[in-house]
Amino acid sequence: MSKEQGSNIREVAAIAGVSIATVSRALQQPDKVRPETRKKVFDAVRQANFVPNAQAASFRRQSNNTVILLVRDIGNPFYLEIYKGVEEAASEAGYKVLMGDARNDVNRVANHIDMVRQKHADGLILMTGQFPTELLDQVDNLPPIVIASETVAGIALPTVKVDNRAASKHAMRHLIEAGHKQIVHLAGPFPETLAQERFDGYRDALTEAGIDYDETLLVSGDYSIESGRQAITGLLERGISFTAIFASSDQMAIGAISELRARGLSVPGDVSVTGFDDIIFANAFEPPLTTVRQPRQEMGRKAMALMVERLNGKRTAETIVMDTELVVRGSVARCRPRQP
Repeated sequence: MSKEQGSNIREVAAIAGVSIATVSRALQQPDKVRPETRKKVFDAVRQANFVPNAQAASFRRQSNNTVILLVRDIGNPFYLEIYKGVEEAASEAGYKVLMGDARNDVNRVANHIDMVRQKHADGLILMTGQFPTELLDQVDNLPPIVIASETVAGIALPTVKVDNRAASKHAMRHLIEAGHKQIVHLAGPFPETLAQERFDGYRDALTEAGIDYDETLLVSGDYSIESGRQAITGLLERGISFTAIFASSDQMAIGAISELRARGLSVPGDVSVTGFDDIIFANAFEPPLTTVRQPRQEMGRKAMALMVERLNGKRTAETIVMDTELVVRGSVARCRPRQP
């Protein structure tokens, strides 16, 4: 340990009111330190502006060559291509990949972060819109984390994403150019950034076309098939009139189409539908779904490349924004106003 490093760790110990050994243990083996003591140490680390180089070296020595890909919902086929890209890049770099299921639960996100801190894995590629609020101001003390697809507000971490706002606006333009004005937006869960960005694109397209925003046409869900079904049930039972739907995920779009058909409406004859993601079922569904395609496999590869850089000591928070494509299929037709 260098003189400067030793001096810094003594300062942290003095501020926290603990021994140097406790500081070292809290940084290298946090699971062996009581939560209240660990908090004192992390607070002191920030106050002293201490950069725990020894901790980083220790992490590298204890590497088990495993990265966790933590997804929002493991049942969503959207993540399969991303996993493929992550696994390919990981294999090339000598790592293996485990997939974790956050189940839309921020506590499960916190648990997985702790798993990495405890060296059950070397790093975490996070694909959820949630992040523990108590960790937002601890970026310098977090284990290696990369964000993929989503964006976590209030924290600077390496990120791979698409321009959700621009992609949503493009999809909306397609519906508007087909003559649709009464367009439902099946949004994600607010206030998550991903849901907000896609909603902003929806609003941008309406404004650009001179169409007034109607809040009765906004329904928030959780990106699942069931939430798409429930959204249509609620709209029809309330007597809301619409001719098109822009869904924030393909699963929501598929659920919406299923419920429309169950109620005797045709797609795209009565209602046009667009999705987002281009999951494997989008082209196999009937009608084939018009949707926004994300370069998911390449997104996974780039996320893993950022992780390797993080594991090798790079601390900058680079953001990579990838291109999307609107894939036009059979679920959108010219607007035909519904009969009262």
